[in-house]
Amino acid sequence: MVEFITLDGVMQAPGGSKEDTAEGFKYGGWMGPHFDEVGGKEMEIQMKETSALLLGRKTYDIFAGYWPNHTEPWPQVNKITKYVVSKTLKNPTWENTVVIHDIKGLKELKNSNGPDLQVYGSSNLVQTLMENDLVDEFWLKIFPLTLGTGKRLFEKGTIPAAFELLKSKVTPSGILIAYYKRAGEVKTSDIV
Repeated sequence: MVEFITLDGVMQAPGGSKEDTAEGFKYGGWMGPHFDEVGGKEMEIQMKETSALLLGRKTYDIFAGYWPNHTEPWPQVNKITKYVVSKTLKNPTWENTVVIHDIKGLKELKNSNGPDLQVYGSSNLVQTLMENDLVDEFWLKIFPLTLGTGKRLFEKGTIPAAFELLKSKVTPSGILIAYYKRAGEVKTSDIV
């Protein structure tokens, strides 16, 4: 799961003011002033490692409206499989799109022998994945600001889970880039 979040966990509309204004959110585009060259290079590496995408409907629509006409710096994005979770999308026009309609389909996809999937954004889908224990890794970019309001990465329904830090770095503008891999369950005996 590739996510941009604030120190207080907000993931809503990092890229633009009109990206997601749900519930009157007025801080869209919050990552722009902090994104630097080091963060951009890390993002390019992550994008090149993407062999398939799993997206919620809103993020899919944003991506499908942009990437088919922009191949730099993500040339393979149009060729890889894009799985989109939607109950209403019938005939997607973005090439190599597969529609998944429900949690059963998500679980089947998780248990298949297909490529590793990356999830970008997709705040509603992320909650469903976490509630159903379908997340193996978090690739987080934690930005040095708080917003106090907005959709958060870890909302109610997040299950207890342990993660191991695989690697991390801090960019010149203070973005913490951290890669976490699932490392089992959280047991009440482990909590002091």
